[in-house]
Amino acid sequence: MNNPLDPEEFRRQGHMIVDFLADYYHNISNYRVLSQVEPGYLKKKLPSQAPFDPEPIETILQDIEEHIIPGITHWQSPNFFAFFPSSGSIAGFMGEMLSTGFNVIGFNWLSSPAATELESTVMDWLGQELNLPKEFLFTGHGGGVMLGTTCEGVLATLVAARDRMLRQIGKDKIRKLVVYGSDQTHCAIQKAANIAGFDPNNFRAVKTSRSSSFALLPQSLLKAVEKDLRDGLVPCYLCVTVGTTSTMAIDPVGVLCRVAKDYGMWIHVDAAYAGSACICTEFRYMINGVEYADSFSFNAHKWFLTNLDCCCLWVKDPNSLIKSLSTNPSYLHNNTSNSKQVVDYKDWQITLSRRFRALKVWLVLRSYGLSNLRNFLRSHVEMAKIFEELVKLDKRFEIVVPRNLAMVCFRVIPSVAKMANDEVNQINRKLLDSINDSGRVYMSHAVVEEIFVIRCAVGATLTDEKHVMMAWKVVQEHADAILNCATNNDEKVETNSSLEEAPMITEPSESSSMGQPDYYSPKPEKSEILAINKGCTIDIGLPVTARVTYSMESW
Repeated sequence: MNNPLDPEEFRRQGHMIVDFLADYYHNISNYRVLSQVEPGYLKKKLPSQAPFDPEPIETILQDIEEHIIPGITHWQSPNFFAFFPSSGSIAGFMGEMLSTGFNVIGFNWLSSPAATELESTVMDWLGQELNLPKEFLFTGHGGGVMLGTTCEGVLATLVAARDRMLRQIGKDKIRKLVVYGSDQTHCAIQKAANIAGFDPNNFRAVKTSRSSSFALLPQSLLKAVEKDLRDGLVPCYLCVTVGTTSTMAIDPVGVLCRVAKDYGMWIHVDAAYAGSACICTEFRYMINGVEYADSFSFNAHKWFLTNLDCCCLWVKDPNSLIKSLSTNPSYLHNNTSNSKQVVDYKDWQITLSRRFRALKVWLVLRSYGLSNLRNFLRSHVEMAKIFEELVKLDKRFEIVVPRNLAMVCFRVIPSVAKMANDEVNQINRKLLDSINDSGRVYMSHAVVEEIFVIRCAVGATLTDEKHVMMAWKVVQEHADAILNCATNNDEKVETNSSLEEAPMITEPSESSSMGQPDYYSPKPEKSEILAINKGCTIDIGLPVTARVTYSMESW
């Protein structure tokens, strides 16, 4: 066997893989977004045993093309609008390539000083741009760490919160500790609480309502806490969510923190998706009050052009993590660690081994700069506004909750289907299944207050306005078919005729200036603010009923 790390063979195969992926991205919009394979499909196509003899990379790539890609749901497709985005980039990919190529395991400073010090530096950079209080930064005696996912960050902080409270009340009281979130809090919180040894009966999913856009209200939290106190339980941990998975609800950070602080709880602010947008000054309000929290996290791999995986977690008191998560076997003893002058990240996380994640975030920040990153985020918000206006124009649909950032929650309304809520839910479920089965776009759903909601989350790196327009066209086409069938081909449900007059989405023509499709109008000058009111048209040729404002920073 040739050396498995022969530099010239590495160069040859590396070029082939990059070419393969470049072709994949070039053609990605031609793939059906949601994989259409049946369970067990791959077992039928692969041998029952591993190969005894080596196979060339050319054969392996051919099998990837023929067998693996059909089983991929294409998260990087410009027509992917499901869940939350997983936005990749060239810089993110190259950083991941460098990290994988160096293949270091930076569990402590000595194992790779650059891995530790770059991570500490980049986490302070990000913290500064998020305008986090100095107490969360290394320069303010706090600090940040890059983990795999929010699930890891939540588990680490839960363990730290548990131990901090038990040091006060005694280790034998662990079954009295209570964890709080809302009924919209991510399921990872409850899972982490179970792993950390909290009594499963002591997780409080405090009820929210549509009237408050499904945000956790302080009076609801206080009511739950007071009941637990009367029952002899001990409030321990609160997860405040900025951008819930179901509807992008934003919990009021400051007032919730003040309630929790009165009872000595650890407060974690989970901004997994929305946190990226907080580098934009107009969205920073979402985490106002974070100065009262103990920890804060967001996922750079969701909406920050950083390839999976990378959760950024900041804590005010790193010693709380270290006391709970530190391991110090003799084979890891070294003078540098003993000096207490360096960070050993193994003591900030659940696992011992860790990847050099800072490289890709560093490359993203340097390759694109904060100005372009902010414009990237703003462009998706503007696209979501366009989709929201299109939904509002079609009287068969309603916006279920106010849009936050780049996610729109909508459904066919009961008055159109002329059915009870359960039946309307079935119509919307059928509509979503039909949309996704078409392969042209992929959206996901949520159920809130027994309402089935279709979620359109704009955020894929390759998504442009034409993809958002096409997605709405697909929704309308499938709604036409399903609603007409549901009404037994009675009188066709009324739609807004102005939509039918909208220009068709076409590929760019050779005569288009700057490679833009023909249906684009020239963009306004940077100093111009374009405000569109009823009776005017947006630059994509569609009437807009509500005021939409584009600032020069949006372009």
